[in-house]
Amino acid sequence: MQFYIEKATPADYPAFAEISRQVWQLLDHKEWFAMDNPDYTYQVLTGGCGTGYKAIAEDTGEIAGIFLTEVPGMSEENLGRDIHLPETELPKVAHMDTAAVLPKYRGHHLQYLLMQAAEEDLRNQGYLYLMCTIHPENHASLNTALRQGYRIMTEKEKYGGYRRAILLKELTSST
Repeated sequence: MQFYIEKATPADYPAFAEISRQVWQLLDHKEWFAMDNPDYTYQVLTGGCGTGYKAIAEDTGEIAGIFLTEVPGMSEENLGRDIHLPETELPKVAHMDTAAVLPKYRGHHLQYLLMQAAEEDLRNQGYLYLMCTIHPENHASLNTALRQGYRIMTEKEKYGGYRRAILLKELTSST
């Protein structure tokens, strides 16, 4: 099976919301996935506060997986605050926010490919810190991030009481 990655458009918002819903519904451990509400997804895809990416199956044209980044700026939600980055560094943080792959397309490293596409764009935009949260027992997602150079910085409750590892990848010109 072959896939290609492309940036999402505002018109992809319903598909992103539906894939997130489907993935969440099928999870045995629902606390592992903090499903975005559709309004948030719409905001990211239309409001310039992040970017969406989609993995498309070449043979069917179906969206197989999605990924959202968020640019938190100086907001209280900036994960840089959780690891005590200096205030001057917070504008250089981007969140690797939401990944969801439909079950029939798992095993093709789509989360990895989507993260790589997002990382390249964020590096080109000048971001220096890529951060994400992953449930510590979600080994598939955690290992995907660790293989890409993310480091676990701390663990704490986020999103209304969900346990999360907070990960960081520092970008440099040689990364």
